[in-house]
Amino acid sequence: MDPLISDAVPTPPKRSKRGGRAANMRRGGAAIAQMPWEIPINTDRPTEPLPAEGVEAIHDGTMRILEEVGVEFLNIEAVEIFRKEGCLIDNETPESARVRFGRDYIMEKVALAPSQFTITPRNPDRVIEIGGKHIVFGNVSSPPNCSDLDRGRRIGDRSAYRDFLKLTQYFNCIHFAGGYPVEPMDLHPSIRHLDCLYDKLTLTDKVVHAYSLGTERVEDVIEMVRIAGQLSHDEFDARPRMYTNINSTSPLKHDWPMIDGLMRLARRGQPTIITPFTLAGAMSPITLAGTVAQSMAESLCAVALVQTINPGCPVAIGTFSSNVDMKTGAPAFGTPDYMRTTQMTGQMARHYRLPLRASNTCVSNAPDNQATWESSNSLFAAITSGVNVVYHAAGWLEGGLCASYEKFIMDCEQLQQLIAYMKPVRWDADEIALDAIAEVGQGGHFFGIQHTQDRYESAFYAPFLSDWSNFENWRDRGSVQTAERANKVWKSILAEFEPPPMDQAIREELEDFVARRKQEGGAPTDF
Repeated sequence: MDPLISDAVPTPPKRSKRGGRAANMRRGGAAIAQMPWEIPINTDRPTEPLPAEGVEAIHDGTMRILEEVGVEFLNIEAVEIFRKEGCLIDNETPESARVRFGRDYIMEKVALAPSQFTITPRNPDRVIEIGGKHIVFGNVSSPPNCSDLDRGRRIGDRSAYRDFLKLTQYFNCIHFAGGYPVEPMDLHPSIRHLDCLYDKLTLTDKVVHAYSLGTERVEDVIEMVRIAGQLSHDEFDARPRMYTNINSTSPLKHDWPMIDGLMRLARRGQPTIITPFTLAGAMSPITLAGTVAQSMAESLCAVALVQTINPGCPVAIGTFSSNVDMKTGAPAFGTPDYMRTTQMTGQMARHYRLPLRASNTCVSNAPDNQATWESSNSLFAAITSGVNVVYHAAGWLEGGLCASYEKFIMDCEQLQQLIAYMKPVRWDADEIALDAIAEVGQGGHFFGIQHTQDRYESAFYAPFLSDWSNFENWRDRGSVQTAERANKVWKSILAEFEPPPMDQAIREELEDFVARRKQEGGAPTDF
C-alpha cells in the first residue's frame, strides 16, 4: 500500500500492470463508470447582459483607467520595458513605478495575442484547447486546509495533496492539473515546489501549472516539465507545454513575483492566465460596470507586457470578480453579482478576442445545499459567458480555504452533467423519429419498440453519484445522502488508482533534479 494514501482508504488490491495511453484513459475502473476523455465544446450562444453601447462604454472606461490613473508595477524590469515603449512613468521608487498607457499601444499589443491555442503535456493525448468554444476544467487549487467526512477539517499535507492529484488524474472531466489542490504544509516552502511537481508529473499526465512565486520556483518547474516530456530546450520553447496564472493586487497593482513569472514564461513561449481578484465594494468599485472596467485594465496592461516581450505568445485573461458581504466585509462567491460580472467579462473578452478563465466558487463551509447552489451558479455563469478555462472546478469549499474530498466528487458529477448538456442537439430524421411515433400511435408506450431498444443504453446521461431511485428503495438501502455516497466513491477511486505510465529513466532524471535542487537549497526563503 502506498504509505501516503490516507488511513481511511482501504488497501488497494494487487492488479496486473496495464500500460499504455488507451488503458490510462479508459472510462473508469471498478469505482465508477465515467465519461471518456474529451475537450467539451460549448455549443450555446453566450448570454450578453450588456448592449453594444455598454461594451463600448466599459472599453472606454478601461482605456481611461490605463491612460489617466495608471497601474503600479512593483517590478522595475517590467517598468523599463514599458518606458522603452513610450509609456508614461511616474511615482518612481527603486522598487516600483506607476505606468500610464496610451490606448493605441494597448490595443496594438492586445491584437497580437492569439484567440486560441493548445497546451501539450507529457502525454500528447491529453492536449487541451484554450479559446474558441472550447471549455476545460481544472482541480481546486491552493487551499491550506482539506476535509472529509471521516477525519474532518485539517491542515493540508503531502498525503492529502497526493490523494487529490489521484482524483485529478482519474476523472476525465478534469482536463488539467492546476495549482496544488491542497497546500502540503508539511513540506518547507523552499523545497515544496520540487516535491509537488515531482508528484504532479508522476501521478498525472495532464497539463500542469507553475506558481509565479519567485524566480527559482518558476525556473525549476519549467525544467521539470521539460524533463518529463523529454524535450530539448528548443522543443519546449516551440509550443505551449505548461502555464502560469497570476493575480493582480487590486486595486491597480501588479507585484514583483507574479510579473517575473509572466515574463519568464513569455520568453519561453508559455502562456499566462492573468486574473485580477476584484471584490466589488472593497477592492474595486461597488458597481458591477466599474468592477469589470478595473479588472479589464489590470488584465490588458499585463497582456500588453507579454506581447511586447514575445509577440504572439499565448495569453488569457481571467475573471475573479464578485462582491463582499457589506455587513462583514467577507468575500461572497456564487452570487447573482458574481454571475453577472462573469457574463459581462465574457463580453469584454470576446471584444478583445482573448480566451477567458473563470472559477467554480462557493463560500459554504460544508458540502451541503449552499455549496451546491453557489457552485451551480458559478458553473452556470461560466457556461453562459463563453468561458474557456474553469479553475477550481472540483473540490472548492470555504471561499477557497478548504479542499473537500466529497465536494470534489460532487463537483465532478455536476461537470459531467454540464458536459452532457453542452453536446450538440441532432435533428435529423432518425432523431425526429416519425416512424417510431407512428408505430406506437395513440395510447401505447415506447419502452419495447426497436427504436428505443437500439438506443436506451446511451440515450441519456447516466450519473455515477446521483440517486434516481424512489423513496422506498432509497430508504431500504440505508437512506444514504449525497455527501455520504461521495465519501464512498473517493475511497473506491483511491483504492484502485494506478499512476499513468512513465519511463523509469525519466522518473530517475526527475528524482536526480529534485535531489540536486534540494541540496542547493531550493528557493530562498527568509525562514
